[in-house]
Parts: sequence; C-alpha cells; structure tokens
Amino acid sequence: MALTLTNFTPVALGSAPATIHVGDDGRVVAEPPAGARVVDCGGRFLSPGWCDLHVHVWHGGTDISVRAAEAGRATGVTAMADAGSAGEASFHGLREYVIDPAAETVRAFLNIGSIGLVACNRVPELIDMRSIDVDRTLAVVEANRDVICGIKVRASGVIVGAWGITPAKIAKRVAEIAGLPLMVHVGEPPPLIDEVFDILSPGDIVTHCFNGKKAGSISDTQALFDQAVRLAGEGVVMDVGHGVASFDFATARRAIERGFLPDTISTDLHLRNIAGPVHDLALTASKLLAVGMGFEACIAAITTRPRGILKIAQADAAAPGARADFTVFGLEESGEVAVDSMGATLALERVLTPSSTVIGASLAPAARRHAAAPS
Repeated sequence: MALTLTNFTPVALGSAPATIHVGDDGRVVAEPPAGARVVDCGGRFLSPGWCDLHVHVWHGGTDISVRAAEAGRATGVTAMADAGSAGEASFHGLREYVIDPAAETVRAFLNIGSIGLVACNRVPELIDMRSIDVDRTLAVVEANRDVICGIKVRASGVIVGAWGITPAKIAKRVAEIAGLPLMVHVGEPPPLIDEVFDILSPGDIVTHCFNGKKAGSISDTQALFDQAVRLAGEGVVMDVGHGVASFDFATARRAIERGFLPDTISTDLHLRNIAGPVHDLALTASKLLAVGMGFEACIAAITTRPRGILKIAQADAAAPGARADFTVFGLEESGEVAVDSMGATLALERVLTPSSTVIGASLAPAARRHAAAPS
C-alpha cells in the first residue's frame, strides 16, 4: 500500500524533503500517491534503514544462530550481514532458507572454514588445512556474488590453536583472488592482533575492534593503538561486533576520547547473547553514545557506512526512484544500566528507541528487545 511519511526529523538522509511519498511499487515518488496511507512519525527521527554488519542468522544450520527476523525489522533493522555462519559446504542452505526469503536485505561473509559455525567452538572450523577448500570456496563466491559480500575468518586462539596466523593469511589470499574484503575476528592469541593487522589492506574489516581481551586488544600497548589508528586512516574498517565476549566499555571510551571512532556499530547477535548483554542494535548503539560517540556518528555507523560496505547504499535514500528503506526511531532519556562483555556496567543517559520500519511499501512496528526499568 502506498505511504506518505510526515512529521519526522531526517538524519543521515542528505537533503530529505519534509514529506516522503512511497508508491505501491515500494519506490519513493515525488507526488502523493492516490489513496496513500499517511504515517505520522510523531516528530521522531527518520534515517536510512538500520544495518547490522555482523549477525549470525543461519538458524538451524548452526547451533548459535538466531532467525533473521529476530535480528531484523522487529528491532528496527532492515539490512544485515551474516558474518561467517556458513562456509562453502553449507552456504546453499543459508541462501535458500534465510537470505532469499527474508523480508530484510541479508548479505553474507563466507567463512573460510568449510563447515562454518555448525557447532560453534565445540567443533572449530579451522583445525588444520583439511578445514579449508580454496577451490570450492571460490566457486561458491562466484555462484553467489549477488549476496556474498566478503570472506570471514576467526583469527583467535580458541579457534585456530597452534595454527596461528596461517588461516587468516589463506583467507586474505582467497579474498584477494575473489576481489572481496576480508572480515577478521580478533581476540585472544594466537595470532597476535598485530600479526593480523599486518596482512590487512583498505576495505578489509576488523570486527571486535573494542574487545578487552588481554594480548588481543588495541588497548594493550600504545604501539597497537597507533597501528589501529593508522590502518583506519588508510581505509581498514573498524567494526564494533559487540558479541558475548568482545566489547569493553573502558577500551571503547579510551579510544573515543582519543579521537578513534569505529566506522560501524554491529551486534554479533546470536543465541548466546540475544538475552544479554547484546539484546539488539538499538542498545548496542546506545552504549557507544554512552562512552562518548556523537549521535550523528552513531547513526552513520548503523546506516550509511555499513550499507556502503554491503553495496546496498543509495546515493539519496529519500530521492524519487529510490527503493523505500527507512527506520523511524526516537532518542529518549533513560538511566537504565547496561552491561558490556566483561561484566562492567554503565548507566545510559539516552537510548535509541526504534518505533517502525519501512521496506518498500510495507510499514511494520519496531521496538527495543531490551527495555529495563530505570535504576
């Protein structure tokens, strides 16, 4: 059904008009369509649809994944990227049962490990060279270039053990051959985080950039922090990837105070953190607000920047001809206490509160998954 959106405050939308019209075909039009439903946004913010760069939504194909709908519209998210749940051996299932039928736009980073996260950490996807099939991985990329947005590798000791940096190097080479970015999970060694940094190039993505794991964090030494700043300046993407064990308030606050902001804010949402400490993208972005990141920077980090990385950005999302894809949300005073991955707590002065999403000509309600009473 055609829509007319009114009474909103645009953010990250460029030169948006005061009223946005959406035709029956789901595209923005210049004039009010006949019979359009008028949607009063109540003075709330209107942005490009929120985009989560790191989720796990291969539900049924891994033992940690949530359903795409649980990571999506109901919490204000209209686009997302599954970050390596599937490797080459199972990607066909992720595509058929998750990506293609989803109401949201879903892209995927293909795990360099053939089995992906079928039994996450219980059966690591990177045990030895038998875990990787370069030819099959490249073949899956070629057959699915419309939805595969990069190669994913988990470069931390609990996954690779004594194999160290080698899987990350192989993943980087495969990404280079495929002409795609590499998303690399950093954490406890081996390999050391500087070994990972040394193989990255512009366009690659460091996820869990504000983790607090000793010997795996940018906060470990001044040299590591300086290296992270240099890489970011050269075009390496720094992504939050909160997760169950990979976001530390103190690391994030110190970095932001020194002018080092993440490019993208993502949740790493999965079954082991959806009930806490992550909950949803709204709370994750609110945590970054609380440690000093500016409002407009936060919104860019959950809209235009991840959309650009996934190549689903539109030059002017509110211009006639663009496919409608918006999130309506508020910014409310709070006081609730949030928890990071290390168990530290922080009172949130303000929280993002999604109220609805528009995808094409479809309007759907949205809300935070986690709404604790103020304390």
